[in-house]
Amino acid sequence: MKLPVSTEWVLHCAATLAQLEPGGTASAAQLAEYFDLPAPYLAKQLQALTRAGVFNATTGPRGGFRLARPAAEVTLLSIVEAVDGAASPYECREIRQQGRGAAPPEDCREPCVLARTMKDAHDAWRRSLDGVTLADILARLPEAAPGRTRARLGQGR
Repeated sequence: MKLPVSTEWVLHCAATLAQLEPGGTASAAQLAEYFDLPAPYLAKQLQALTRAGVFNATTGPRGGFRLARPAAEVTLLSIVEAVDGAASPYECREIRQQGRGAAPPEDCREPCVLARTMKDAHDAWRRSLDGVTLADILARLPEAAPGRTRARLGQGR
């Protein structure tokens, strides 16, 4: 499975916001500079996370983005699906019913074994991401990472 590069961006931005002090925000411009990303495109991805209820956005001089829920309640799946959707990357087009090797219709009443296997793999991938929260990610960061992140984003400490 290949995901768009923006998926990496939003996962890192979410982990970064999770490192801020409660109530702390970072603007799209700050996050774009922090990761050396194109600000307009990143802003669109961050807005998608806001529409999905993963982030809250505030305006004004101290405005920006923050997590909408505690890090322990934000799964990686919720982040990925907010920007990439929930559809499976595999689409069965029933080629088993085409060409010289076409299977008879009575053998094609159920999804083929390949389609079922790919669905199982996608479901396992989704369960795996749904079982990991931003709090889990934070627990695996080096101890100094949150302080360094806050300092580099101008959040103190």
